Amino acid sequence: MFLPCPVEILMHTGPSPQPPTETAEHKPSWWSPRFWLGCNFPALMRLYARNGFRIDWRHWHIAFADAFYSIFHSILRVVQSAIYGRRVARVEIKEQPLFILGHWRCGTTLLHELLILDPRHTFPTTWECLSPNHFLLTEWLALRTLGWLLPKQRPMDNMLLGWDRPQEDEFALCNLGIPSPYLTIAFPNNPPQFPEYLEMEQVPGPARERWKATLLTFLKQITFRNPRRIILKSPPHTARIKILLEMFPDARFVYLVRNPYKVYPSTIHLWKSLYTTHGLQTPRYEGLEEYVFETFNRMFQQYEATRELIPPGRLYELKYEDLVADPVGQLKTIYERLQLGDFAPVQPAAEAYLAEQKEYKTNRYAQPEAEKAEIRRRWHEYFVRYGYATGSESVPEGTAGANRFSAAPTPGK
Repeated sequence: MFLPCPVEILMHTGPSPQPPTETAEHKPSWWSPRFWLGCNFPALMRLYARNGFRIDWRHWHIAFADAFYSIFHSILRVVQSAIYGRRVARVEIKEQPLFILGHWRCGTTLLHELLILDPRHTFPTTWECLSPNHFLLTEWLALRTLGWLLPKQRPMDNMLLGWDRPQEDEFALCNLGIPSPYLTIAFPNNPPQFPEYLEMEQVPGPARERWKATLLTFLKQITFRNPRRIILKSPPHTARIKILLEMFPDARFVYLVRNPYKVYPSTIHLWKSLYTTHGLQTPRYEGLEEYVFETFNRMFQQYEATRELIPPGRLYELKYEDLVADPVGQLKTIYERLQLGDFAPVQPAAEAYLAEQKEYKTNRYAQPEAEKAEIRRRWHEYFVRYGYATGSESVPEGTAGANRFSAAPTPGK
């Protein structure tokens, strides 16, 4: 997802502009692609039909464009399979992925940006996640000719966009026709889509196997393109440790937490921005606050229930506040704890990247005391578990938390 963070990735060769603040809103041009533009035809028709084709008249041009292009995606999918299918099926993912876990707005994108500075790592790009049906055929052309389709900045935080920038693999699954809670973004006024696909525990066996097979094929395609360790960042994976370990028993995990007083308003802002930008309805935001409260708790509780399944030496936990206070030090510790190799070659690139982004500032939200009280009440367990203050005071961003929970001995550390 296009989440606020400092962003300049290794492939960008031009000078890095001064990062703006997160406050400005930018609506994309009417021709700018939405997340669903990469769906194949059957996947898109299922999405429309499931929601009763309740598309706002203001968005019909988007819906028609998506439907038109979905036909070509389906054709190209067949062509790609004919050309690359057998070779991709033989691909072995030798170095199993590293999954960055954590709720939205907890710094997962920042860590993703830092980890992909390492040339020994690779990642799914925006083009690959929005065109997963045929990116092996088309990525080389898209990177050279279709940059004008994207807005220059992300809608919620002014950060730069590009087809070659890292993206969440969850969007690839959506465009390949796999159910996902992210499909709620398309129809924000309808009930939340596929909530059972957050934890995957209640998903029937055949559907679980289809989910696993689709994700595995997508990752094999990325490996076919670039046979290095894949760094993945999709917040829903926070609640999917069990199924991810079924697929990748030797995977690495990094889990981030952040001050709940910061997470809540930022997440509300995120969903509002995405509903407005990528939805096929004019959003009313009904029930959004409850959705954020409940989803946060589901992810937190599922992570706590399954974290001990991760083998020793394969999990590192840290606070966002610690990450921004000492990003190089935390990155070095991640390399040491998860045995990712020598950090020394990566350190100069990390330091240079951070120097370019030093002016970046996060959003500040005015919070009434009633909202803070509700956050404390609904997320009390999270406050206690991770050592955050529960009074009106809060841990300043950029200051290491006093009770860094990652210092305590835990399984997988």
